[in-house]
Amino acid sequence: MTNAPISGQVKGPASYFPSIEAKYGQPIQHWLDLIATQTGQPHMKIVGWLKENHGLGHGHANALVAHALSQKDI
Repeated sequence: MTNAPISGQVKGPASYFPSIEAKYGQPIQHWLDLIATQTGQPHMKIVGWLKENHGLGHGHANALVAHALSQKDI
């Protein structure tokens, strides 16, 4: 038996998206649009901003920022 992931299984920051949408009641695009307003800020500064100003938990904020930066959404 192998430990290979199930085909189509979401990995990385995007794996948090369903729980982010369920917990905060907004689609992921809402958060990506907010993050896009923080152009030029370092990763952890944006994470802190999401936590302090929008009430996200650290893991959720970190996942959103990591995804946005990897996709060059900001």
